[in-house]
Amino acid sequence: MTRWKMTLGLLALSGQTMAAEPPVTTVTTIGMIADVAREVGGECADVSAIMGPGVDPHLYQASARDVATLQQAEQIFYSGYSLEGQLGNVLERFAEITPTVAVAPSSIDTASLITVQDVYGIDPHLWMDVSLWAQIIPTLADAFVEVRPDCEADIRANADAYASQLEALHGWIEASIATIPEAQRILVTAHDAFNYYGRAYGIEVAGIQGISTETETGVADIRRMTQVVIEREVPAVFIESTINPRTVQAVIDAAREKGHEVEIGGQLYSDAMGEAGTAGGTYIGMLHANTRHIVEALGGESAALPEALEGWAERWEIPAS
Repeated sequence: MTRWKMTLGLLALSGQTMAAEPPVTTVTTIGMIADVAREVGGECADVSAIMGPGVDPHLYQASARDVATLQQAEQIFYSGYSLEGQLGNVLERFAEITPTVAVAPSSIDTASLITVQDVYGIDPHLWMDVSLWAQIIPTLADAFVEVRPDCEADIRANADAYASQLEALHGWIEASIATIPEAQRILVTAHDAFNYYGRAYGIEVAGIQGISTETETGVADIRRMTQVVIEREVPAVFIESTINPRTVQAVIDAAREKGHEVEIGGQLYSDAMGEAGTAGGTYIGMLHANTRHIVEALGGESAALPEALEGWAERWEIPAS
């Protein structure tokens, strides 16, 4: 190759580098969307979530800082089905000026939804069934490609790789829950965030509170759940990272007064993931941690992690078995 041709080649390469677009600025509401979006978008996306660890989306109110963050976004992803509560009104206004996607309604067939008899109409906690939440992957990929078409090959490859991980996670949860003795296969939690989990993985779910945390838990709710715990001889109940544990403790105390000992089986991630920089701060880690707590507290044994999750486990120093 002549020096002239080499120079032209270097100039062309320099021009391509200069012309490359920066990562798309993406804002999501909840972490369960943000983590999937980061995996799919890769280096082509700069993803942030408005709601962090321990934040209850049902009760969330947008701050001036949130509005400023949304104003800087090139695209916005939110869950939908009223999960984000009052923030939904803000998102509707932004949809008029910024590409905004309600990922659950855009991705998941309505035949797969759980309907409820309250103001929600639809149970919005779809991420609890990994096979359902995986269906948002193509929606996110298409949205990224729309604004960064030069990244399409990488985005599609990321999407395929992550979909394989979630398929493996779904199977692992199913196998792990199946080890719980059938009589003890009942999950008692603070509120009804685990119905999709129960349906997908074969475990009965009983929440002290309803779908939304906006409603107050009453004495009748405590009595009802105490009776369930005693009659079913439930060995453990679970608190949630986004909800005050007082209602769960009230059930434990009431059951104890009637002669039945029940313990807290652990804290579950329900409406938010864990801290950033931890395994629980990832979507896979959220479901992995929940499942291990549930299985071990109810008398089962976690299955060995499948090969597709070995890379994730090594990254977070999680034992494979």
